Amino acid sequence: MRKPESLKNKVAIVGVGESEIGNVPHMSGLGLNAQAAKRALDDAGLKVSDIDGVLTAYSLTEPYFMLGSVLCEYLGIKPTYNASMVVGGATPAVMLKHAAEAIASGQAETILVCAGENRSSGQSRDATVANLMAVGHPYFEQPYGTSIPGFYGMIAQRHMHMYGTTREHMASVAVQTRKHAILHPNAHMKKPITIEDVINAKPIADPFGMLDCCLISDAGGAFIVTSAERARDLKSQPAYLQGIGEFHTHEHLMCAPSLTDFGAAQSGRIAYEMAGVTPDDIDVAELYDCFSIVPIIELEELGFCEKGEGGVFFSEGHASITGKLPINTHGGMLSHAHAGAAGGLFGIVEAVRQLRGGLGDRQVNGAEVALVHNEGGILSSHCTVILAS
Repeated sequence: MRKPESLKNKVAIVGVGESEIGNVPHMSGLGLNAQAAKRALDDAGLKVSDIDGVLTAYSLTEPYFMLGSVLCEYLGIKPTYNASMVVGGATPAVMLKHAAEAIASGQAETILVCAGENRSSGQSRDATVANLMAVGHPYFEQPYGTSIPGFYGMIAQRHMHMYGTTREHMASVAVQTRKHAILHPNAHMKKPITIEDVINAKPIADPFGMLDCCLISDAGGAFIVTSAERARDLKSQPAYLQGIGEFHTHEHLMCAPSLTDFGAAQSGRIAYEMAGVTPDDIDVAELYDCFSIVPIIELEELGFCEKGEGGVFFSEGHASITGKLPINTHGGMLSHAHAGAAGGLFGIVEAVRQLRGGLGDRQVNGAEVALVHNEGGILSSHCTVILAS
């Protein structure tokens, strides 16, 4: 594999923001993005006129084809660099990579990255179910009634068969992230849950119940990227990009090379090598958690434990704020928020905040190096980010 040019310490995230979260019927998807963008600008001490690049994702609730251009129009930005990207849940981390490359190559100086949708209030229950079903190969998978939870359920069943992962292990992921969400002032879900609650919840796709599945939220998130040199002169403490890597193995699950080995190992290896660190150097991790099995797989693939040990890691409490490796300290997509590509973007926002410190009971003591992992599709596309204060 060709070694990519290093982006270490060339750029930094200088502002982060998130919109109102939950069911927000008075705001459109564009409005949620705008609110998050304004809060990120304020966090960085910047104005709209300081932005010369915009990257955004996709929307299932807004009727726009060129969403990036529409967002620029909505915000009053006339950038020299602009795109809307679709890499599923991996989009936010991939957008960070594109922003870093654009700044390093002189295509832009300060780039706004944002994503979000009003998926809770902006679509009906039937539309939500239809979106969950509109996946899979149109000729060889969809005719058999595929769904996103069903595909991930197959992966979970295989992991359980191969490595002895249990329902209790997966339930512990949901319980732990809910404990973290309770500490977050803007989280969607605040009610404590137990292992029994998760196991006895409404069945969705074997082995998952309702509480094993990510939320459907109205939410928008944003962060601002600029050069490391300029970052030093701005309002808030920067989070410097140390390493970033992506890897893509398939789109349709029928073409996946394995149901137990995915691309996080490769994207993580690229990020670790660029940053010059190992898993032992990571103080806090924000792992994509669309379903409770996913952070278990990512934890293993990213080298934090051996295959088959991820579930035990969570069940023994090692992912707590005070544990060996605090994971999803904002509550993740299982409890903080999930609205399209915004779900993974909130992991980046949380990593920046952890590196800055001052989060009270949610703060990881001595957090200096953070890892974020986004994945898109059915564990298809992976992007790993390492940030440092």
